[in-house]
Amino acid sequence: MSSLTVLAAVPGETAFHQPTISYASMAPILIVLGVALVGVLVEAALPRAQRFNVQLGLTLAGLAAAFIDLITIRGHSTVTIGGALSIDSTTLFIQGTILVLAAMSVLLTAERGLETGGAIVAQAAVVIGSPADRRLATSERVQTEVFPLLMFAVGGMMVFPAANNLLLMFVALEVFSLPLYLLAGLARRRRLLSQEAAIKYFLLGAFASAYFLYGLALLYGYANSVDLPQILVAQSTSTNSDTLLYLGFGMLLVGLLFKAGIAPFHSWTPDVYQGSPTPITAFMASCTKIAAFGAIARVLYVGFFASSWNWRPIIWAVAIASIVVGAVFGLTQTDVKRILAYSSIAHAGFILIGLISIDKAGLSAVLFYMAAYGLTTVAAFGLVSLVRDSNGEATHLSQWSGLAKRSPLFAATFAFLLLAFAGIPLTSGFIGKFVVFRAAYHTAAPLVVIALIGSAVAAFFYLRIVVMMFFAEAAEDGPTVTIPSALSTIAITVGVAGTLFLGVFPQPLLDLANNAAKLRG
Repeated sequence: MSSLTVLAAVPGETAFHQPTISYASMAPILIVLGVALVGVLVEAALPRAQRFNVQLGLTLAGLAAAFIDLITIRGHSTVTIGGALSIDSTTLFIQGTILVLAAMSVLLTAERGLETGGAIVAQAAVVIGSPADRRLATSERVQTEVFPLLMFAVGGMMVFPAANNLLLMFVALEVFSLPLYLLAGLARRRRLLSQEAAIKYFLLGAFASAYFLYGLALLYGYANSVDLPQILVAQSTSTNSDTLLYLGFGMLLVGLLFKAGIAPFHSWTPDVYQGSPTPITAFMASCTKIAAFGAIARVLYVGFFASSWNWRPIIWAVAIASIVVGAVFGLTQTDVKRILAYSSIAHAGFILIGLISIDKAGLSAVLFYMAAYGLTTVAAFGLVSLVRDSNGEATHLSQWSGLAKRSPLFAATFAFLLLAFAGIPLTSGFIGKFVVFRAAYHTAAPLVVIALIGSAVAAFFYLRIVVMMFFAEAAEDGPTVTIPSALSTIAITVGVAGTLFLGVFPQPLLDLANNAAKLRG
């Protein structure tokens, strides 16, 4: 008899139940985190000159292996690690979307043809403006630590929407947040703006994490558990005060809404999007938002489904606030990256509308919307990085005047992506908004009307960029569109092609999202 069994047999002792672990279901997550750890070893063991190619190949191979393994377990649903991690069809859809978008973001990050040494600073700790800083700014030295940091972030994002246990969800939140705080401050150009973005993101993110943790503690006090299914059961059986439940839920929701960039918890988004290296902005704007909405859906549908009539007014309010803030404040922006930031805030409100319906159709619509939005977003930020002058990226709106005369192909492609953001037919954006609004119409018709008005207002600042590119006079010393290497070309092409394909032939992904819309508690 083992010592473990003896301890369990002692009178008065609580029996210990060994949790079952399904390594097969967790394999994609383990592959990503394993590659991240190997990447750290590569940084310590290999000479600097050899690291870039090894890290890039290792990262892309790890993402591809995780995606292939994820496909092999498609259709299987299991709850593992003592109920803490739920690998269901919705989780697999979200994880697959994150892996694809992360691979595209890695290709943008590895781009070295646009900027000497790439978009990432050669040495982050160097004093800004010092001789060493000026020397490194023009050197071909590459900061390869970015690749394992990206992989750690991807690993945390894959766990985040799968966590059935709030404590595990908090750990996943920190695992992908901490690398992002570092990555936001690693821009090679405009170092002060980049470091300011990192500090703002870190400080505000710390407050949001504290809200999440306090909410977790209050919910534990209410349900005597941090497992979402147990919290759901406690809402009909617990004799504790409902104040703990609602206060805990509210604080938990603050932390989740912050990560999704939803108003009124959006203040970090424009500054961080503008100051971060553009490939990192693409990664945050797509993968982080998808992971955050996956976690929000799990919390609402698995842990608080019984209290839906209590939290639906809250989701109504933040959805309206996000749409209004994104649409109205986006009109006043003069920087292209900030315009896309406020666009993401508005789109976050549109995604929330799908969750309000509290049914399979709404969840399916949200899954499709997130995948379509992610592809368009990565491609859009990839194109933004191509417009450059002597100071690096030229993102001020006035610098894009007459850009179509210099590069008609670039202007037409970017205009197409902007029309997708606006929801114009024959783009994935139109299909995404249509399915989300249709799913919510019967339960939240006034909110759908508000969203349609907000979408029309937001279309103005998309068309404003189109007008600047095609109809404004070009400055003689204006920026040019730099031809990227094959890495960025592949990422941008995949994003643009996906936006077009999902606008013309959306049914395959719609069917996949509909089959995947099954959250398991």
